[in-house]
Amino acid sequence: MSEPVSPGAGRVVLVTGASSGFGRVIAADLHAAGWRVYGASRRASLGDGFEPIAMDVDDDASVEAGVAGVLAREGRLDAVVCNAGMGVAGAIEETTTAEAKQQFETNFFGVHRVCRAALPHLRARGRGRIVVIGSIAGVFGIPFQGIYSASKFALEGYCESLRIELRGTGVKVTVVEPGDFATGFTAARRTIAARGPASAYHAAFEHALKVIEHDEVTGADPAMIGPAVRSLLETDEPPVRLAVGSEDQLAMTAAKTKVPAETFEGWIAKHFEP
Repeated sequence: MSEPVSPGAGRVVLVTGASSGFGRVIAADLHAAGWRVYGASRRASLGDGFEPIAMDVDDDASVEAGVAGVLAREGRLDAVVCNAGMGVAGAIEETTTAEAKQQFETNFFGVHRVCRAALPHLRARGRGRIVVIGSIAGVFGIPFQGIYSASKFALEGYCESLRIELRGTGVKVTVVEPGDFATGFTAARRTIAARGPASAYHAAFEHALKVIEHDEVTGADPAMIGPAVRSLLETDEPPVRLAVGSEDQLAMTAAKTKVPAETFEGWIAKHFEP
């Protein structure tokens, strides 16, 4: 008896931020399932069997060239996974506008650039999938990651609106909301310039950051992200959003709409307070 053919066999996908973390896991999983995978990163890092391409999501021309290059080589694009992102930590009061803009440049506008470049082709084909990697921090605010949370909250509204605009086109959009996972994101996090003993928030921030980092490095196995995203790309009717993570964090995500706002806020505050 012949082996069953994967639903993704021969289909073409572009995954951003594929040099490490979720992006690398997603790209490798899709490649193993038979997808033609182009893994984008600033330095076009070699991947686990997938094709690396250079793309800086902070730059319009780089994104346009990257998408055009995939189309020139393959003649088609079936799906996009917008995963590239970064984190800035610090008190909101002490975060400069420039620091906040950098956070949004990658996490929000990077997604927008990729969607703008890919959508004309996806719409013309009358089908396609867009998966945006958001965060549990886009479901509820995380202290001292307020600007990061804001960028991920923005993606929630962006994806909801985009889904409605694309009704009837055959292009479906889902935002994935990962909880804490053990990836390189923790080590790569940036902190604001105002961090230090002179900060009015110094003690609270340093304690909260230790909690955040502990939750991440002891978090779930990132390997579960690959199959979760693949299922979204291969299903006929993907959901608006998909939370992925530990049972405790999935329960917290669900609880936000079921308990009084003040109660939920108290739970979050207690987790991060000294």
